[in-house]
Amino acid sequence: MADPTSLLHQPSREEDPETPSNNLYHSLDQIIEQSEASFGWNQFLQSILVSLASLFDGTQTFISVYTDATPTWHCSSDTTTCNTSSDICDLSTSDWAWDSVSSKTIISDWNLQCSSSFITGLPASSYFMGGVIGGLLLGTLADSSLGRKRLLVISCITMSVAAFATIFSTNVWIYSALRFASGIGRSSISTCVLVLLMERVGRKWRPRVGIMQFFFFTLGFLSLPAIAYINRANSWRALYLCTSIPAMFYCLFLHFFVKESPRWLFMNGRGEEAITVLKKSAASKPIISELNSLLCAEDLRSKAAESTKSSDPYKSMKELFAKKWAMKRTLVVMVLGFGIGMVYYGMPLGVGNLGFNIYLSVMFNALLEIPSYPLTLIILEKWSRKFSVLWFCLVSGICGVVCAVVGDQQKVIRIVLELASFFCSRTAWNLISMFTVELFPTCVRNSATSLLRQSYILSAVFSSMLVSVGSSSGFLSYGVFGVAIFVSGFFVAFLPDTRGGTLCDTMDEQERKENMILG
Repeated sequence: MADPTSLLHQPSREEDPETPSNNLYHSLDQIIEQSEASFGWNQFLQSILVSLASLFDGTQTFISVYTDATPTWHCSSDTTTCNTSSDICDLSTSDWAWDSVSSKTIISDWNLQCSSSFITGLPASSYFMGGVIGGLLLGTLADSSLGRKRLLVISCITMSVAAFATIFSTNVWIYSALRFASGIGRSSISTCVLVLLMERVGRKWRPRVGIMQFFFFTLGFLSLPAIAYINRANSWRALYLCTSIPAMFYCLFLHFFVKESPRWLFMNGRGEEAITVLKKSAASKPIISELNSLLCAEDLRSKAAESTKSSDPYKSMKELFAKKWAMKRTLVVMVLGFGIGMVYYGMPLGVGNLGFNIYLSVMFNALLEIPSYPLTLIILEKWSRKFSVLWFCLVSGICGVVCAVVGDQQKVIRIVLELASFFCSRTAWNLISMFTVELFPTCVRNSATSLLRQSYILSAVFSSMLVSVGSSSGFLSYGVFGVAIFVSGFFVAFLPDTRGGTLCDTMDEQERKENMILG
């Protein structure tokens, strides 16, 4: 790949060098390109600290696979009415018993084994619904008053404290309410992490750093089978204890050691703080000496003034729907997020319905995410975002539908198809997430990415309910998941490709860039 700093000395085909606001030396993207031409220890440590938030997000997202599952049981009497194929709801309580402690999951702890699918699926749905509502309420604040870092800190604290409080639940209603609160907290974590990572580096490092958010989320997901296996003889409360306390300690490191996005700082009139952040990661002393004059350029100052005119915290959300091109992009990425999320969340949550070992199946799903990251990097650097997203959506959908129609006796084939569908959905999500960051300017980037995330989480609300229904009908879960991602994939045709482009900072700058490309 060409050295990105070479682009500083020649105008891009996408930008007009005669227009002052488009001058390369007056572009915030090029300033960051200069100051962060290399990826040193400072950037690496900052990226690790920010990405750790996704690790704890991953544990809380999939913890219900173990805490809300129906445990295995056995017949405790020699009566002919009790056998392995019996429905425990038709048996006397004296005829059967749980294989482990009665408090292993909420189902056995609160005797929910004969409750409706609405009751058993309520905690997981409440968690994801909290994510949807929280994202709509909080996501845009990262673009306006709070910034990326402060919203990330607030979100992590809320999620971890609510997870800890879940330990003291006495019934499914209190438990669901606390899961809802935890969902509100985690709603902005992935969005803030991804945007904060990608805004701090130039185009060369953007895909490589952005992928760290997904990798750490997978580490959190992958840690769950190990934590659950170690605590397999304990109450479900032990899982929440083991995952919430480290998250609360992490919040302290996040608050004191993580730096804010220099893009957001400058766009909100805090240029001196932006300079300080960029100086710490600048590649050379000559660049450090130039930062003050570059950042104080007249056109960049006007950008900051323009972005801070309104005190409306939801200004960025309104701007997304005020411009026709922005509204079209927003709606398209939301449709894609919903379809991809149906498979990504639905497949792991429903592995218990496949009749396969739950510890191994969840571990296989988590491990399969890891190879999706180098594949994502290769695609982002070499191939079209649009066609790659389309291809992975179509393959995932086909595998999901076939998995639904294969008979229950073909357990190995079903788990292979489930893993293939999940892998493709994970890769598609990696691509569309980073694609969305590039599609929108700094002033609305977090809001747009948040809306993508909320559509993704909204799909999890439906998929978790379908998993409960799908215990008796495979097509109502895996079949629906496959159809959803297959159809949504075609919507990517309405988006422009962004490979090799720069990040814009204002809506007007984004429009000018698009007009030059089309012209």
